[in-house]
Amino acid sequence: MPASVQVVWYKRDLRVDDHRPLATAAERGPVLPLYVAEPSIAAGDDYHPRHWTLIREALIELRARLAKRGQPLVVRCGEMPDVLEKIREQVGPLRLWAHEETGNRRTYERDQRVRAWAKEQGIPFTEVPSRGVIRGPHDRDEWADQWEAYMDQPLIYPPEALEPVEAVDPGPMPTHADLGLRPSTAALQHVGEAEAHRTLDSFLHDRGRNYRRAMSKPEPATTECSRISVHLAYGTISLRRVVYELRQRQEELRGVGGEAAVARRKSLSSFDSRLHWHSHFTQKLEDAPRIEHESYIPAFDRLRADDWDPALYDAWLHGRTGFPMVDACMRRLRKTGWLNFRMRAMLCSFAAYDCWLDWRRFAPTYGGLMADYVPGIHYPQVQMQSGTTGINRVRIYNPIKQGKEQDPDGAFIRRWVPELAPLETTAYVHEPWRMPPIEQQTTGVVIGEDYPERVVDHNEAYHRAQDAIHALREQPEIQRQADVVLERHGSRA
Repeated sequence: MPASVQVVWYKRDLRVDDHRPLATAAERGPVLPLYVAEPSIAAGDDYHPRHWTLIREALIELRARLAKRGQPLVVRCGEMPDVLEKIREQVGPLRLWAHEETGNRRTYERDQRVRAWAKEQGIPFTEVPSRGVIRGPHDRDEWADQWEAYMDQPLIYPPEALEPVEAVDPGPMPTHADLGLRPSTAALQHVGEAEAHRTLDSFLHDRGRNYRRAMSKPEPATTECSRISVHLAYGTISLRRVVYELRQRQEELRGVGGEAAVARRKSLSSFDSRLHWHSHFTQKLEDAPRIEHESYIPAFDRLRADDWDPALYDAWLHGRTGFPMVDACMRRLRKTGWLNFRMRAMLCSFAAYDCWLDWRRFAPTYGGLMADYVPGIHYPQVQMQSGTTGINRVRIYNPIKQGKEQDPDGAFIRRWVPELAPLETTAYVHEPWRMPPIEQQTTGVVIGEDYPERVVDHNEAYHRAQDAIHALREQPEIQRQADVVLERHGSRA
């Protein structure tokens, strides 16, 4: 009796290295590696045409890598499990393999449909843990140790050869139009397995010298940060591979003297902590999928529910708030898909506190702007920056202070807000409303005409937000619920 076809369902794991489903399937019989571009997923508010540009690029490389092993990647445009049913009709008995995924509600419900279909058809479906995230009941106090144990497992090397499934044509690579998306050019980075390894290597051995100092500044962070996030988002490199390479590099530097080596070790230690952070936040969404659409403490949803201002939202979303650092960061994010973490937090803070916008309404679109969007990181972070967790310090970023600290010479603002480029006085670049009218006329930067007036008063917004959130947090019932949130989701590190 011939062996069942082993279908390896690719999702956010577009690689051959450290891919347990692929390696295990290759030991069982002929392998059919499959990626399905799903219009229903692409229709989400958090799906940007840029995402498909990047995924498509990674799929082209993945198809070539698998073809060298005997079986190219099969790509279909359609809906799961309809695609699986058609493949089953072509090849007969099959077994399904995939990595577990902590995604948004659409992918969660899609996964449920696939599980139900597999059960109904009597098809074995094995989902393998991924990214150090634990599915099902677990003790939060033991999570960090379990994460370390997962990262310490041996890496899975790619199979040298795959037994092909010749009855199934690899198929064309879907276009943006096939998914109902508008055309989109590539983002700031290229995405693929080879590029992922080059990016990591350059950071560990070259670029990351000033990581700790540069990570908060939007322009230096572009090169000094690891830039591995987009590769982790699409799985062109595994988190476990990144941890392994990092710790190999840390071991090389152990005991090496000199100021440069000490600085490098400190930077790599900071990077190490952020890899824990990657899984820690994803675990929150895995444990409580509702936090994509509901505050950790539901009472916080009432704070902003009736105060949505479309004009403020539009100004924030398109970088026309009149606050230069906010506008520069948003325009940069919209153009390239990447922005350093502190500036992302500032943008979220401005939306949630200054504009008093309900995070549930702006979070999907905001996430979609990010080339490295990962729902498990995005939604817990948006809630933290919006003050709705009940356990985290309410941190309201001052956009003027952030601009002066993170872009002291105003070069980043001048680049991304060209309306302000004519200003020679840096103080006015950060606070253009302070320019005397005569200087506005002289420079050709008239506030309200050439560059917007401020849409809000930051100081007033700050006090309003502080008062509203703290008043709610002081209620005994809210404090009790916050204790529950801390017990279930709080860091133990």
